Amino acid sequence: MAATSPAPVFVLNSLDGNVSVIDPQTWTEKKRIPTGKEPHHLYLTPDEKSVIVANALGDSLTFIDPRTAQIQRVVTGILDPYHLRFSPDMKWFVTAANRLNHVDIYRWDGHQLTLAKRLKTGKTPSHLWIDSKSTTAWVSIQDGNELISIDLATQTLKSRIGTGTMPADVFGTPDDKTLLVGITGGTGVEVYDITGAQPRLIKMLPTGKGAHAFRALGDKRHVFVSNRVANTISQIDYATLQVVAELPAPSGPDCMEVTADGRFILVASRWAKKLTVIDIAARKVVRQVPVGKSPHGVWTLDHAPRN
Repeated sequence: MAATSPAPVFVLNSLDGNVSVIDPQTWTEKKRIPTGKEPHHLYLTPDEKSVIVANALGDSLTFIDPRTAQIQRVVTGILDPYHLRFSPDMKWFVTAANRLNHVDIYRWDGHQLTLAKRLKTGKTPSHLWIDSKSTTAWVSIQDGNELISIDLATQTLKSRIGTGTMPADVFGTPDDKTLLVGITGGTGVEVYDITGAQPRLIKMLPTGKGAHAFRALGDKRHVFVSNRVANTISQIDYATLQVVAELPAPSGPDCMEVTADGRFILVASRWAKKLTVIDIAARKVVRQVPVGKSPHGVWTLDHAPRN
């Protein structure tokens, strides 16, 4: 693919063990990249040089060039990397072992990962968020109905509190004052004040059944949450903590991406084996692209800001 071409869109197919590479001009699948067993989430490194696929049952990470869609390398010996995050300063790499009930904290030197600490978390750690200062990792404990925080410098537990049923994705506002948690077993998003020593629940924000994954619009004011059971996406104003729009999103919407121009949401329709493209202003589905089984993570280099 030429360097001047738009960057491809990557859609992770969890049950096929591969990644669909989609041309965003023709909206056709160009190829599939094989990965390890049961990849569930993707992450674009903060320096945007690699898309990392976390292969949960494969105990490995696949690094892919976000522009050329070529495999850069495979890192083995990473136990059950279900969800993953780099700290913004790229000193820390954190994985949630959904099946093995721990969080791994790695030091990163720009190339190699060195395990600093493995922390037992409780039943089924799910999603991660790291604050803008690269000091604290927040982790939802899906089957324990808890939210925990970890101090990255000391690799120790800072807090543990109860949540609603099946907490999933976690999103922190850019000022590091507020944390949103999708309650997949419920009907909305829990909002926490995280300015004190312990997080404090300040609001339950109704969005729809199965509130699950977050993606910021990129304007430092709004964030989307996919409601996997309701088949909708809610747009939240995180300054006022209100839902300001609702968009259709068929067949179990999961992870999302927002195009660089801010016009479209790209969402994995988990139960339909499709990538769904949604016009944000018109609030309607404009196309669907066939992909593999159980599509999950969605990323592209040509993206809107992530806060």
